[in-house]
Amino acid sequence: MSKSKSNKSDTLGKKDYYDKLEPLQLELNDLARWLVHTGKRLMVVLEGRDTAGKSGVISAISDTLNPRQCHTVALGKPSEREQTQWYFQRYMPYLPAAGEMVLFDRSWYNRAGVERVMGFCTEQQTKDFLKQAPVFEQMLVDDGILLFKYWLTVDQAQQEARFAERLTDPLKRWKLSPIDVKAREKYADYGQAREVMLRATHSKAAPWTLVDFNDQRAGRLTLIRHLLDHIPDRKVTETLVEFPPLGHEPMREEFGTALKPLKTKV
Repeated sequence: MSKSKSNKSDTLGKKDYYDKLEPLQLELNDLARWLVHTGKRLMVVLEGRDTAGKSGVISAISDTLNPRQCHTVALGKPSEREQTQWYFQRYMPYLPAAGEMVLFDRSWYNRAGVERVMGFCTEQQTKDFLKQAPVFEQMLVDDGILLFKYWLTVDQAQQEARFAERLTDPLKRWKLSPIDVKAREKYADYGQAREVMLRATHSKAAPWTLVDFNDQRAGRLTLIRHLLDHIPDRKVTETLVEFPPLGHEPMREEFGTALKPLKTKV
């Protein structure tokens, strides 16, 4: 099991972060073209404690990519019907097709984490999951899917600071839930469940990589760099579109109905 850490101990400044992120996003676009060119399928599983930074790194990866090609999957609570299915079944429709990249904001590993710790599943169901998950992932890899699994690590003091920020920021308050409140009391229990999960599901076919996300900006850069470095030669010559001259003066957009566009307010 590899542990990928940032070399910088201090918090990475915003300007420095974006300066370092831009070339990585250009490489991600190269990767996207390579996926389309080769028909390869890429799946990235992002796991970690609440507030670790899963949605932030997903945004950093996907912001400059074609949303028809790069999909984010963040499933909610399973329905009554889904609760009666084979546990992995509800994730099947979201697996990537040729040329696609799928980013899982949490995944089937909910069973080994929050479901186990919060008592939403039985111990036998957890044991069955830990036995079946490596088999399921081996099948995905055998079928040609490029599978990457990342655990975002965060200390409890940092987690508490982020909980407090969410509580005071109305734009982030939606991220808090009653489960988050209960989870604060079970930090150690989550750690024990994580260790059992990592030991049972870390395999040669689908290894885990741990990334330090106490500094989220540095963590995003580290994770993206690791992802890019562990995918084969992905450079595909980009075909640039050439626009011929219009042949006339540019026209204004006019509307023949009573409907008018809203005027820009600055």
